[in-house]
Amino acid sequence: MKLIDYKNSLVDSYKKNKRTFAFYLILRTLVILTLIRCIITKNYESAAICVLSLLLFLMPAFLQDKMKIEFPAVFQAIIFGFIYAAEILGEVNHYYVMIPGWDTMLHTMNGFLCAAIGFSLIYLLNRSSKHINLSPFYLTLVAFCFSMTVGVVWEFFEFTMDQLFYLDMQKDFIVKEIGSVTLDPTNSGMPFVIRDISETIINTADGKSYVVPGGYLDIGIVDTMKDLLVNLVGAVAFSIIGYTTLKFSKKSTIAENLMIKPTEN
Repeated sequence: MKLIDYKNSLVDSYKKNKRTFAFYLILRTLVILTLIRCIITKNYESAAICVLSLLLFLMPAFLQDKMKIEFPAVFQAIIFGFIYAAEILGEVNHYYVMIPGWDTMLHTMNGFLCAAIGFSLIYLLNRSSKHINLSPFYLTLVAFCFSMTVGVVWEFFEFTMDQLFYLDMQKDFIVKEIGSVTLDPTNSGMPFVIRDISETIINTADGKSYVVPGGYLDIGIVDTMKDLLVNLVGAVAFSIIGYTTLKFSKKSTIAENLMIKPTEN
């Protein structure tokens, strides 16, 4: 099946929900306009991100066809909104730097969505198998672990890109105090605490100096732990919803709109 076929399949599924279809068209139009702007300004790296975003928009239709599953329209809209916020607003328009908490918001949403995906996949396996009968708690635990694993793997990816290409995907933080056994002048192995740091001076071998005002420059550790913590919050939030829905046989609008379903034959 060609890319155009996946696009048509996606459009057909969206037409069942006019609001979602309108949202999808708006996002695609905004991405295309951004792509044109990037080409005109010769910002080809950002243009590549725009092309990647358009391809990612086709992923739900691809997965639905290959895996014989159906993503709820609301879930697809959330995924596309996430892609646009992360790639176009975050990377191309630099919202990660300009708006405090933008990265935190997306990582929280990522934890929530990945838990929903993990929960749905295990639920489908559990429901369709005659030999597997998992309890609601175990289903929820697997969904939670799936979400956290995705979050950890993503941090591995960010770390690798930073080490190989110096992309600073694990954003730096300015901290006012540190504790380090390396800085202990007595070499006793006890943490040496430095408080009220006002600036850090970096000297390089070629004689250049760089000043970090306001404190000590933390290279990625704070950002990584913050991302994993908010991923945890999102994963726990959906795990509670999923567990409640299964354990007490309660209908949940949130769960219904995020649960992946098998394709009806």
